[in-house]
Amino acid sequence: MGLAFVAAHPAVTSAIIGPRTMEQLDGLLAGAEVALDDEILDRIDEIVPPGVDVAPLEAAAYVPPSIAQISMRRRPMVERAAA
Repeated sequence: MGLAFVAAHPAVTSAIIGPRTMEQLDGLLAGAEVALDDEILDRIDEIVPPGVDVAPLEAAAYVPPSIAQISMRRRPMVERAAA
């Protein structure tokens, strides 16, 4: 399960959700108000560094600019607020 939200990373625009119950949907919708701050995003980057592909395709040579260019990895905090 996931949730559509305004992400800090400009290349991430939404997630596909698949709740099977109203309880799951309510839990997902509650997450729409969450905006991760830079400290949390930095910690996530420590666990899985930007540009690491956990399921790489064979011979995939393309690296999106939003991964290759550090300045494109995060939107300013004021732009991360849930819509």
